[in-house]
Amino acid sequence: MEVMPVNPLSIILVKSDSKGDRMLFRYPHAANHERDSSQFTNRKNPYSLLTGDDLLQSAPLQTSNSNGNLPGFSDDVLSTLFAVKPELCELKFELKVNNVRFIGHPTLLQSRKLREINSSMLFSVVFALNCQTSHCIVRCYYDLSKRLGIALRHEEKRCGFLTEEIKMMASTHDEVAARSEEESDCEESPYEVILQKSLLARDLKSVFDSLCASGMVNVTINNWIQVSFCFPQKVHHSHKKGFIMNPRIIKRCLNSLRPYHGLLLLTEPLELLQSLPADSAPSLRRLIQMYNPLKSLQSLAADSNLTLAHIFELTGHLVYWAKATIIYPLCESNVYVISPDAVVTAQMLDEFSEQFPGLCLLQVLSEFSLPTSISHKLNPLNLPQQQSQLVKIIMWLLKNHFLIQLHTYIQYMPTDYGQSSLESNYQVTENPTTLEESDGIWNLIDTSRRMPMSFKSEVTVPSHEQENFFKYQVDNFTVPTDDMILMDKLCRLGYFDGSHHLEEIMYLENIRRSQLLQILDKFRDVLITCESEDPAIALFHSRVGSE
Repeated sequence: MEVMPVNPLSIILVKSDSKGDRMLFRYPHAANHERDSSQFTNRKNPYSLLTGDDLLQSAPLQTSNSNGNLPGFSDDVLSTLFAVKPELCELKFELKVNNVRFIGHPTLLQSRKLREINSSMLFSVVFALNCQTSHCIVRCYYDLSKRLGIALRHEEKRCGFLTEEIKMMASTHDEVAARSEEESDCEESPYEVILQKSLLARDLKSVFDSLCASGMVNVTINNWIQVSFCFPQKVHHSHKKGFIMNPRIIKRCLNSLRPYHGLLLLTEPLELLQSLPADSAPSLRRLIQMYNPLKSLQSLAADSNLTLAHIFELTGHLVYWAKATIIYPLCESNVYVISPDAVVTAQMLDEFSEQFPGLCLLQVLSEFSLPTSISHKLNPLNLPQQQSQLVKIIMWLLKNHFLIQLHTYIQYMPTDYGQSSLESNYQVTENPTTLEESDGIWNLIDTSRRMPMSFKSEVTVPSHEQENFFKYQVDNFTVPTDDMILMDKLCRLGYFDGSHHLEEIMYLENIRRSQLLQILDKFRDVLITCESEDPAIALFHSRVGSE
């Protein structure tokens, strides 16, 4: 599978003011004269001038070289391309030239040190991307550019940081250019000098390196204001190569969250707490401290003394940053099977053996070739330590995407030996129905039309196991059983349409699993079950998420 480009090609800082447009910093960078020299020798006429138009109309350029540079784009050309009118400030800037797409957020700045009317300056942090970069990734880069612009504007208003940095960068360009004119063999790059002298340049380099390495940006601009950013396309990419996680998939997952879902941290709680910034929300720290994979989100909310809505927000934050994933709380009835995305590598084999000495990952996975519940793996004679180890193994397998959980879904489907045998006396519709008694006869009422449909005592079912199906005889009157009433209620509420699993029905209707299993057993001629994943969790698998 061809991997969609995610990493940036370059990060660029440009400014435009009354003194003109200027490229201040770019990373990665190479000596301009090296590129210019190469272009000069490749021209047919060595005396012809190389203009910006020539560059734009030339043959398709390579996106980048081994150093990540942008061959064919000189500083003058780029500064001219990125110059926009003040009316376009605070708007998305996007420009495609040949095989490169440039993304930025022009920001208008009023200098705190200059009081003249025309002292405004426009600056922008621009990212150069591969032209094949998807729109969801482009949107993320635009968001990051906007955040960096806001942070720099804040620091300019606070202490004039940006003005001083731009002044230093501009003077460095002038000094290096003057030395190059004096010394023909001078190979000094102004960007190397700026990188050594400028704190802002080092911050921008840190942003670029973080994007390429992990997809997570945590940079403190001017050692004062923190900018944190996450590329879900990068951080959710590690366990299935070639798959790009669209942020919309994560949003759909979070919209599917229910109070009965649980949380599984992908890093150790203590390690996660230590990695949080100093100004992180106290409620997030409280949630991590109360974390337990056996608890539902509703239980975590109660234990953390937080609202359920806030727990959902914190959960979404952890999932987006790939610090946690959504599960159903671990319990004995949970059923697991090997994930279709599971890929066993030598590294994972060694890591599992180190984590669980004496056990083999392949052997453990083979035990889940068929759907298997935790209760079937538990031995009553096992010591508590052994049961605890089984839970840890399940957690490790879930964290590394080796297992998926299967839930039981129920579909109401009449057959010749079940509900359909009553059709001559009892009309089945999609409208809500209920049972009402009149003159000793229980009638099934269409609540949308309030029209009775006869359901008399002489109606029987051929199946011996279902002779009590919807009725039993007491004093020659047809009276519904508790199971029949519950069956009717769940049907009317639409739980048996194949889109609700047992755990969801148990939570929403506050009924026990044993009650549902009893309904499934008594009415198995008309209730069909199947096992599948919870949609909220299945979105993180490539065969679903890539749609």
